[in-house]
Amino acid sequence: MNILKQIIRDKKIEMQVSKKKVPTTVLKRTAFALPAKKFTFSKAIYAKNKMNVIAEIKKKSPSKGLISKNFNPVKIAGDYEKGGASAISVLTDKKYFGGELSFIQQIKRKVRLPVLRKDFIVDEYQIYESRLLNADAILLIAACLSKKQMASFFGIASKLGLDVLFEVHNAAELKKILPLKPKIIGVNNRDLKTFNVDLKVSEALAPSIPPKTIFVTESGIYTQEDLHRLKSVGADAALVGESLMKEKKPGKALSRLLGKPR
Repeated sequence: MNILKQIIRDKKIEMQVSKKKVPTTVLKRTAFALPAKKFTFSKAIYAKNKMNVIAEIKKKSPSKGLISKNFNPVKIAGDYEKGGASAISVLTDKKYFGGELSFIQQIKRKVRLPVLRKDFIVDEYQIYESRLLNADAILLIAACLSKKQMASFFGIASKLGLDVLFEVHNAAELKKILPLKPKIIGVNNRDLKTFNVDLKVSEALAPSIPPKTIFVTESGIYTQEDLHRLKSVGADAALVGESLMKEKKPGKALSRLLGKPR
């Protein structure tokens, strides 16, 4: 079994446990009782002549193991904001990435930047959960979901005012999501089956991304040259995690990446 299938299997089991504690109907009613969000994530990561960075908070990963030894998500979020991040991505999967749902709430109290909940969304339950956590956007991975699921989840998120970052890894997945007319498409340069990384993935898919769609390139970005290279093929924003999280001072590492040393 590849890593992605294993994660999805475990995530579905996790959802069954969560639903026994708080039923979907209760979570849905509570989420829709809140004011709708205002799609702040998509507004924050788009600028015509600028490469925006979505800085990620991630403790560990299945491929790299422990990434950050001195892990303080709230402090890191504050440092990212000072370092020039346009938005923040927060891993909330606990088993494989060392995340916690509470990280989003804690971070939102500390920073004014919009926050993407990065997780493996397999059930509408997690979308209502994301709104209650005060997230501004969610991730939908094309490799994990059917067209019907993605359309349904996109509709729910939109009603709640949450932006959706649709993630693809190849041409087939991109073709699968285009009929949904997504506002944001993320191209992950990391193969979720092998975890190999290659920036050529973004370069290859760039011409097929509609011009009015916000194009986010993800994974494998370490230098200003990488940012320039990806900007030159049309990327509007880069989601950067591992290269920042492995540094002792992620905020300063972000400043250097953006060419703004502090």
